[in-house]
Amino acid sequence: MSISYNKLWKLLIDKKMSAAELRKAAEIAPNTMTRMRKDQEVTLLVLEKICETLDVDFGDIVEYKKSDDNDRDMEVEHNAEG
Repeated sequence: MSISYNKLWKLLIDKKMSAAELRKAAEIAPNTMTRMRKDQEVTLLVLEKICETLDVDFGDIVEYKKSDDNDRDMEVEHNAEG
């Protein structure tokens, strides 16, 4: 499974707002924004703060992408090793 925040970045462009401005307005930690830039998971609380700040819904800022079988196999192998 993977998550994409591309919708968020496009929305910020449409609203003429920088990621730094969003971070400050939503009171999000810098490392959380870094995780989002890398399409890594963040808490629902963070997503809620962003939604409140931008007056949007979760589906407007995040997208779930199904993994193919190869991605799942690699994840299982990685978890077994660690």
